[in-house]
Amino acid sequence: MTNQQSDVLLSLDEVAALSRAALLRQGLAEAHVEAVTATIVAGERDGCASHGIYRLLVCADTLKTGKVAKDAIPVVDDRAGGVVRVNAKGGFAQLAFQRGLPLLVEKAKRNGIAALAINDCVHFAALWPEIEAVVAEGLVAFAFTPSHAWVAPAGGTKPLLGTNPIAFGWPRPGPYPFVFDFATSAVARGEIELHRRAGKAIPEGWGIDAEGRSTTDPAAAMAGAMLTFGGHKGSALSIMVELIAGPLIGDLTSAESIALDAGAKASPIGGELILAIDPAGFLGGEAAQHIDRAETLFDAVVGQGARLPSQRRFEARKRSLAEGVRVPRKLYDDVLALVR
Repeated sequence: MTNQQSDVLLSLDEVAALSRAALLRQGLAEAHVEAVTATIVAGERDGCASHGIYRLLVCADTLKTGKVAKDAIPVVDDRAGGVVRVNAKGGFAQLAFQRGLPLLVEKAKRNGIAALAINDCVHFAALWPEIEAVVAEGLVAFAFTPSHAWVAPAGGTKPLLGTNPIAFGWPRPGPYPFVFDFATSAVARGEIELHRRAGKAIPEGWGIDAEGRSTTDPAAAMAGAMLTFGGHKGSALSIMVELIAGPLIGDLTSAESIALDAGAKASPIGGELILAIDPAGFLGGEAAQHIDRAETLFDAVVGQGARLPSQRRFEARKRSLAEGVRVPRKLYDDVLALVR
């Protein structure tokens, strides 16, 4: 556990300022800086350390490799029916998503369902920021993206699949929706990296070494392969993500992404698929009534002492908005070095 006396206490405004300064220093165009900073702040705000300011180091490393276009201008393609495509032109995914979101929402509300495919984007973050933005419009949402081939399929020993997250969101009364966002690997890769930085062992079941042996050494796991959650079940879901957010939208699989990386160790490049469903498209004037019925299910979950997905994240959000966030001193110094 981090010694709080060695932490740096920052307000969320200070996190945003630090992110802007670091990204601008790396030469990222201002529109991308704002979009990426919103994601960095959201991760830190919600207690997701592996998706907070740590990701500034990831962004900086990727920018140095030249594998991301610093000033890419996303191009929105209004396809027939309920389909939107955005070509990110090799830039970070956040700005491309922001540019495509209004049309996705419009089409979902017009047709009942719509899909947004983001192509040729560099993705380094969680999917729940995108999900929450869609759900805030009263829509049900799914999101999927492959990554680099870091994960071995169930029964295998060599990396072939990505961490391949799946995210889902459902609108609820009040400020917080029902959201889950999880990697199909046993853990997000950033969690293993944070263990390595802290000199901590990882649990059994997170990864294997280069010889296919189970390991608790984070460096060995990153040099070998990560494992899927739930064995063959997580492996099957991961393959599904490879297909629907890769070939289905004309973009790369995780194996193709890491081959294109060619050892640069930049963030994954490829595609992202976001689906938006308007309950009124199925239910018309009865939509609100049936959406309200979901609250009975949520109440039953909480009523027996269980926890809804993202509940901890939302609790962390309340705390950080009031108290700020604590960042490990070494991580803060490393990010500060990007500014200097």
